[in-house]
Amino acid sequence: MSAENFLLSAENLPDYLRSRGLAARDERLDVRALGGGVSNLVLLVEWPGNPGRRWVVKQSLGKLRVKDDWRSDRERIFREADSLRALRPFLGDGALPEVVHIDAENFLFIMTAAPAGSVVWKDSLLEGSVDLQVAGQAGRLLARMINASRSNPGFREDFEDQTVFDQLRIDPYYRTTAARHPEARRDLEDLIADSGGIRTALVHGDYSPKNMLVKDGNIFLIDFEVIHWGDPAFDSAFLLNHLFLKALYQPRFAARYFEAARDFVRAARQELEHEDWPKFEAMTCRHLGGLMLARIDGKSPVEYIRDEATKQRARAVSLRILRERPNCVEEIVGMVLAVNDVAD
Repeated sequence: MSAENFLLSAENLPDYLRSRGLAARDERLDVRALGGGVSNLVLLVEWPGNPGRRWVVKQSLGKLRVKDDWRSDRERIFREADSLRALRPFLGDGALPEVVHIDAENFLFIMTAAPAGSVVWKDSLLEGSVDLQVAGQAGRLLARMINASRSNPGFREDFEDQTVFDQLRIDPYYRTTAARHPEARRDLEDLIADSGGIRTALVHGDYSPKNMLVKDGNIFLIDFEVIHWGDPAFDSAFLLNHLFLKALYQPRFAARYFEAARDFVRAARQELEHEDWPKFEAMTCRHLGGLMLARIDGKSPVEYIRDEATKQRARAVSLRILRERPNCVEEIVGMVLAVNDVAD
């Protein structure tokens, strides 16, 4: 089984685990594919005879599964495994997976799965079920990651390279969107340059409700493949972007999404140490404008917004944010409210 010809599947995973001594030959294994996004193959393996043993096996892809030609270094999978090992002592065993096995030849690793019965926070949000406790915990968890990285010099050295972040975020999100929106090109280019000059903390890079598995109000955070040392406001904007896009998509739940955004911001602000909050929030807002536009017209548009009217409202808000550069998230709440009112 080499990197050239081996790709994970539900059919071949049991034999793979047995060949590596990770499962006994007489053990029954239940395997099913998970949603691995566009950049990975992800499988869940469970032992029916041992309900407490549940693993996730993740393999990176070189060419992503999107319409556009989008490629990334497969070795990003090992940075993800390294980051989980480095952060678990600071964020806690219950917040992150434990790395079980790394296969350098096949660009995959195995980690413990979220507790059985966990729910993807994105799914709850789309149903209009907005748990403010989870929103606050997302803010505190982000702040704890930022604080921990700043207090440990090794994080900067280990995760300073931003190649994968450029391949999976800056280029497909900001540069692609700038090419498709000439009226926003200068603002997006300025955002790339200004954010690129900020290297102050560890950045998850995909801090999204789809990567937060929730059980009993506790978040189990996954998907660290874009982790790097850089601008932490990117993470806060990434999370908020999903809340605001859902407010545009489902205006009847907008007030709930806004409260979640406020609780997330409040919790992050209270927990962050030695942070110039006005600058952090202002940069969060700028990223929010860029990300909102990118998730409509970049290489990875959100899958649930399909109608042109909602896309147009999202474009209007994001372009206004990029142009006016508001300093606080509450101003963006007002912008979304304004376009939703017009739509009504």
